Amino acid sequence: MTSQVSSPAGQADGTDGTDAAVVGEQRKPGGTKDVRRLDRVIIRFAGDSGDGMQLTGDRFTSETASFGNDLSTLPNFPAEIRAPAGTLPGVSSFQLHFADHDILTPGDAPNVLVAMNPAALKANIGDVPRGAEIIVNTDEFTKRAMQKVGYAASPLEDGSLDGYQIHPVPLTTLTVEALKDFDLTRKEAERSKNMFALGLLSWMYHRPTEGTEKFLKSKFAKKPDIAAANIAAFRAGWNFGETTEDFAVSYEVAPAAKAFPVGTYRNISGNLALSYGLVSASRQADLPLFLGSYPITPASDILHELSKHKNFGVRTFQAEDEIAGIGAALGAAFGGSLAVTTTSGPGVALKSETIGLAVSLELPLLVIDIQRGGPSTGLPTKTEQADLLQAMFGRNGEAPVPIVAPRTPADCFDAALEAARIALVYRTPVMLLSDGYLANGSEPWRIPEPDELPDLTVQFAQGPNHTLEDGSEVFWPYKRDPQTLARPWAVPGTPGLEHRIGGIEKQDGTGNISYDPANHDFMVRTRQAKIDGIDVPDVEVDDPHEARTLVLGWGSTYGPITAAVRRLRAAGEPIAQAHLRHLNPFPKNLGAVLKAYDKVVIPEMNLGQLATLVRARYLVDAHSYNQVNGMPFKAEQLASALKEAIDG
Repeated sequence: MTSQVSSPAGQADGTDGTDAAVVGEQRKPGGTKDVRRLDRVIIRFAGDSGDGMQLTGDRFTSETASFGNDLSTLPNFPAEIRAPAGTLPGVSSFQLHFADHDILTPGDAPNVLVAMNPAALKANIGDVPRGAEIIVNTDEFTKRAMQKVGYAASPLEDGSLDGYQIHPVPLTTLTVEALKDFDLTRKEAERSKNMFALGLLSWMYHRPTEGTEKFLKSKFAKKPDIAAANIAAFRAGWNFGETTEDFAVSYEVAPAAKAFPVGTYRNISGNLALSYGLVSASRQADLPLFLGSYPITPASDILHELSKHKNFGVRTFQAEDEIAGIGAALGAAFGGSLAVTTTSGPGVALKSETIGLAVSLELPLLVIDIQRGGPSTGLPTKTEQADLLQAMFGRNGEAPVPIVAPRTPADCFDAALEAARIALVYRTPVMLLSDGYLANGSEPWRIPEPDELPDLTVQFAQGPNHTLEDGSEVFWPYKRDPQTLARPWAVPGTPGLEHRIGGIEKQDGTGNISYDPANHDFMVRTRQAKIDGIDVPDVEVDDPHEARTLVLGWGSTYGPITAAVRRLRAAGEPIAQAHLRHLNPFPKNLGAVLKAYDKVVIPEMNLGQLATLVRARYLVDAHSYNQVNGMPFKAEQLASALKEAIDG
C-alpha cells in the first residue's frame, strides 16, 4: 500500500522544498507490526552530559552512513566540563537528519526525541513539533529530578504532552534487568542505558547492528566484561522494540542511491576532514607537516587527529600557550615545513602579533580558526561566524592575509588544500575560517583518488638570484616572482643563502632593515598587491529563473541557505544564490554579480560582517539577516526572511 499522507515520524525541515511523506507501508512476513517507508527522518538524542548521548548519536550516524543514507548531524554540547547532573546547563544532545535523497542540514525540528531525563525533555521540547514521537526514560522522572528543572508536576501526567506521541519506557530498569547476569554493580549497569536506547532506535529505523557491536568490542577491548554488557544492553533494546506493544510501527528510510556520484564514501566531521586535508596537502607538496597548537574548543580535535599520523611525516607540538604554538609553527615554516596552527577566536587574538610577523617575513603559514561564540571566552561549545573582521583586520599596521572558508563538513578537506595552495604559491599566512557547526557536524564524503588532488610541489631557493652592478651574484631574499610577487623560500643551512629576518621593515630586494619612508610605502603596497593578485575562481551563481533577488553567503550558512532556496523555488519563488569560499581577495567577478540584482541579502551568524565588507567594497546596498544565538540557521526561518526580501 502506498500513501502520500504526511507522517509525524517523517516530517522534514523542507530542505529540498517538499514535505517528507510515508512512501510505503507493509507487514513484516510472519509478524504483526507495520513497516512504513519514509523519505527522511530527524532524530534527537538528549540527556545528561554523562549519559553518553554523543556516543549514541555517533554510533547511529555511523550505521546510517554505512547503510547509504545521506545525512547531516548537529552535536550540541554543554559548555561546562561537568555541570550538576540533571540540570538544564548539563543537557547534551545529538541531532541526526538522514534521508533517501540529497539533504543539506541537520533539520529544523526533530521528528523523534529521546529524552533520558526531565532536564533533557524540558530543554528540547520547545523544538519538537506537535505529533512527533517522544521516547521518555520514565525511571528518571522522580519528584526531586523534576523539581530540579522547575516541573511542579510530572509532564507525563499533567496533559502538557497530549499533542505528542509519547512512549514511556523505563530505560534504566530495563537495562539493569538485561544485565542482571553480569558481575556489575547497579550503577555500572545503568551506564549502559544509552546502548539500550540505541538498540531500540536501531530496531525502530532498521539500522545495521554489526558495526556497533564491533565498535563496542574494540572500544572496550581491555575490559571484555564491559564490552559484553554494552552489547547485551544494545541487543536488549532491539528486542524490546521487536516485542513491546508500545511500538506497533517501525520505519525504513532507503539508501540515497541517486544522491551521490559514483565513488567510495565515508562519514566525516569537519575537523576530521580538515585534518585529512592538511595531511594530503603536505604529501602533495612533499613537505613535512608541522602543527603548533594549544588546545581550545572546538579546534582541539585537529591536534588529536594529526598526532596519530606520524607515519605521514606529521609532527605535532602541544605548546604551553597560543603564542608559543604559532611561534613554533612560524619557525617550522622558516625551516621548510608546511606549518599550521589551530585555534578558536580568543586564540587568534593572542596569535595576532605573530601573524603580523609572518606577513612581514612572507612565509607560508596556515592559521585555522574554528570559530565559536564570543567575545572573550564567550560560548566555547556553540557556533558563530563572528571572526571574519578579526581575520581581515585583526593585526597592527597594514597586514593583509588571504581568507578561505569551507561550506560543509566534507568541504573542509578541499578548503585545507586550497589554503595550502595559496600559502605555498604566494608565500603568505592564510586564515581558514571554519566554525563549531562544521567542526562537529558530519556528512558523507567521497574519498578522492590521489590523481584528483592538486600538485602543490614547492621549489626552494637553491642559489644566487640577483646580479649586482659589479657582476657578482648574490641572493636577495625579497626579490619577487613577477607573476605572484612571492619572495623565494630559502631553507636555513643552504650554502650562500644567508639572509636577515625579523619584524622590522625590510628593504625591497635585499631584506636589510630599512626606515626609508618611500621603501616602506612600496613594501606595504607590494604586500597588498600580492594578496589582491591571488588567483581565485570566479563566484558561481545559481539562478535558473532570472531572479531579481540574490542571497549571498559564506562558510557554514551554505546548508541552511541552500535548503531555504530550494523551498522557495518549489513554491514558485524566483531567487538566485551565490556562496563565497574566498573572502580575501574576493572573486574578481563578485562586483558584477552583485550589481546584476535589485536586492542582495546576506545571512550571517554575526551582526553583518560580510555585509559590511560588501557595502564598503562594492557600494551595494546589501541587506543583512543576522543570528547570534550559538546555533545554525533553520531552513524555514531563512525561507521566511528571504520571502519577505523578495516581496518587499
